[in-house]
Amino acid sequence: MFEKVQVAPADPILGLSELFKADPNPEKINLSVGVYQDNNGKTPILETVKEAEKIIYGSEGSKGYLPMTGDPVYCATTQELLFGEGHDIITSKRAATAQCPGGTGALRVAGDYLHLLHPDAKIWLSDPTWANHNTIFKAAGLQCEKYAYRNPKTNGLDFDAMLASIKQIPAGDVILLHGCCHNPTGIDPTPEQWAKIGAVLAERGILPLVDFAYQGLADGIEEDRQGLLELVKHVKQLLICSSYSKNFGLYCERTGALTVVADNPEQAATVMSQVKLRIRYIYSNPPAHGGKIVATILSNKELKARWIEEVAGIRNRINEMRHLFVKTLKEKGVDQDFSSIIEQRGMFSFSGLSKEQVLRLRDEYSIYIVDSGRINVAGMTTSNMDKLCEAIKSVL
Repeated sequence: MFEKVQVAPADPILGLSELFKADPNPEKINLSVGVYQDNNGKTPILETVKEAEKIIYGSEGSKGYLPMTGDPVYCATTQELLFGEGHDIITSKRAATAQCPGGTGALRVAGDYLHLLHPDAKIWLSDPTWANHNTIFKAAGLQCEKYAYRNPKTNGLDFDAMLASIKQIPAGDVILLHGCCHNPTGIDPTPEQWAKIGAVLAERGILPLVDFAYQGLADGIEEDRQGLLELVKHVKQLLICSSYSKNFGLYCERTGALTVVADNPEQAATVMSQVKLRIRYIYSNPPAHGGKIVATILSNKELKARWIEEVAGIRNRINEMRHLFVKTLKEKGVDQDFSSIIEQRGMFSFSGLSKEQVLRLRDEYSIYIVDSGRINVAGMTTSNMDKLCEAIKSVL
């Protein structure tokens, strides 16, 4: 049977990482894959993560399976991080959370749930969105549509077009929203715009699915949930897929969660019962280690405070690279306006580079950027900035 199998196309992002690894150029630069790097080009382990692991190793007494929905402490601390301690959604028990293998795993579970329980629903994705959103939801059997988002002329949010698009989405469909640090553009709505989005979704009966993968990397842990909090003032039912890959640096531990918010506790439990069936036939129960790390840190006041400081360090470095990138391009005499990159948040930005220019950067300078022109700002360092900006100048 295998004789008929053809080689699958490379993943548009992870495939670039393979090319990057094979490139012998000692000055190569990788701005493609979504992994944070420090100013030395390394992906560090947070000090609070190391401390939590010491605690875990000293107290762990079993490697038995977790429940299908994971560690209850992890699920509870996830809700507190999303909504804030004492929020009405938590105290009224309107939310139910399942620990998942990464944000990607949470998205796939959500996709399977939507396809099987709401088979007529289509899912609407921002134009553009993370490339893997389309493949995840199509693999789950959902039909994917687009709504307006980015204004290519300003490289900012086209909010009027976005709202007009949402008003055309049929009742009973699903819209995927990025909680903060929109991937790939780095462009986020303001809290006031989030409120308007929530009002339209509630009026039209559209179910939000919030992909919340970067909490803390835009403006702060509390600040970055303001959009979600504005949304839930209007919308009573939603799904949230969260990830701890970026803000805890737990990339290889595959640590995420799917949270259901419903009208009441009974409804939340009913929906979660269906989510558990999807979990059972996909991976049965989640990996434990990453979840134990998160639960240990978030349930310890001292560790949590130190973790928030570490996240601030990550966020500040990324924002410093945004400013340095724009400043260096200007100093080199580049006429094209890149100033919008300073206003964007998170690890990613749309550079405005064409596919042809991206390929030239790859072939001539060993600089790896996704074909769409999306750049991982966290891949920039003070030592590679000059070469990067000089190369961009040459291909513009």
